[in-house]
Amino acid sequence: MITVSMLAKIRRMHFRDGVPLRDISRRTGLSRNTIRRWLREPSSTGEPKYPKRDSSSVVDPWSEQLRLWLLADTRRPKRERRSAKQMHADLRAAGYDGSYDRVCAFIRNWKQNRDEGGLRGAFVPLAFEYGEAFQFDWSCEYVFIGGLRRRIEVAHTKLAASRAFWLVAYHTQSHEMLFDAHARAFAAFGGIPRRGIYDNMKTAVDKVGPGKERAINARFHSMCNHYLFEPEFCNRAAGWEKGIVEKNVQDRRRHIWHEAIRTRWESLDVLNVWLAERCRHAWQELRHPQWPELTVADALQDERPRLMQCPKPFDGYIEQPVRVSSTSLIHFQRNRYSVPAEFANHVVSLRTYPAYISVVADGNEIARHARSFDRYLTFYDWTHYISLVARKPGSLRNGAPFLTMPEPMQRLQRHLLRQVGGDRVMVQVLSATPVHGLEAVLVAVELALESGRPSAEHVLNILARLKSPASRSSDGVQTSLRLKIEPLADVHRYEKLRTPRKEDGHVE
Repeated sequence: MITVSMLAKIRRMHFRDGVPLRDISRRTGLSRNTIRRWLREPSSTGEPKYPKRDSSSVVDPWSEQLRLWLLADTRRPKRERRSAKQMHADLRAAGYDGSYDRVCAFIRNWKQNRDEGGLRGAFVPLAFEYGEAFQFDWSCEYVFIGGLRRRIEVAHTKLAASRAFWLVAYHTQSHEMLFDAHARAFAAFGGIPRRGIYDNMKTAVDKVGPGKERAINARFHSMCNHYLFEPEFCNRAAGWEKGIVEKNVQDRRRHIWHEAIRTRWESLDVLNVWLAERCRHAWQELRHPQWPELTVADALQDERPRLMQCPKPFDGYIEQPVRVSSTSLIHFQRNRYSVPAEFANHVVSLRTYPAYISVVADGNEIARHARSFDRYLTFYDWTHYISLVARKPGSLRNGAPFLTMPEPMQRLQRHLLRQVGGDRVMVQVLSATPVHGLEAVLVAVELALESGRPSAEHVLNILARLKSPASRSSDGVQTSLRLKIEPLADVHRYEKLRTPRKEDGHVE
């Protein structure tokens, strides 16, 4: 193949130096016919063009099907698009017997032609004033927490003007997680913009209507009213309308998550503390895309005076009625949690928060548990069953809730159950917990165990002494009189009283 430099060399040798075609062919290794053809061409500075080789491929009979699939995927969300492996599997199911590499080559060429042909679309750059808007989005990531690889949902909140961002990781994308993410982000930014830009996520929009019409979720609307910002939702499949936070998802995967993936995290709370530090550190390092002389932290400092004042955090719980089983348990997300036995077979209100659940009856909280995102687990609070074992002391021996008691009380239980009627004696000790408090009962139990012969009377006696008021001191009476000489204690004086005296007229 003749290049531009080779063509220039041939022309110089022939037209300037008068070298015969035979010698040019010998020096360049090209045939004389090729040299003669290119010398007859008019002078040109462009690269010589050769006809494209037309070779058949095993993918050609399936090219139209692949083209339609790729064109359809451009109109789908990224998470719903098929990969090259999936397309290859579908083609093989339809009768394609070629290799996976040929399918990849076709997809690569199609995307290259699409980009060169301008099919990717053009967009208008957006500009925002300080304090005008923020954008919110979710992303799915994978990290190792507690020794297991877990999927987590990361909330991205980004100010549209200063480009300050805040990341919080959760187990799910439910309402309570959404509300908590807003509260944390507003506290980190130091204020609230006037508008919030979202896609049509199910936790915010119940129904998407024509145009900009949206049926907003009532609980989400309550949060917006609490923080006094106006929610705005993008058109369908128009993620570019919140492109600032969309790009933030990609950037943070390159700058933050590559490090988070390599780290083994003890818990989600530890990960969120690390994310908060990384976000603040990134504000100091990253330059603002519109004003390179400013960092993101500098732009945020300029934007804070224009943000609305941040009120107290929105109480973002989700409430639902649940029925307590006969074993004093409620069911929530395939886990079971205990409540006081007095509410067995009753309907109570369950309030879910990101980190815990609260059980409410008649407006009062009756139970609280740390929320678990694992499945098929049961969480007991043994104090919920004290009133029940008072009526049924025999259930104390194999009662599952009492396996979670503190270790001193379990030792006392093992000691008492060796005796006849020990279960009733143990119930007396357990019944003292609501009256005296768990800490006082544990101290009394440990003192009773040290004596070697613990009993309910012993424990209750120690509790009574621990709770009794201190005795009054002997100098409680205030007086101005003071003794100059303090009396000495002389026990020998009492011996004189025991010595017999001789009296006149009496015989000893």
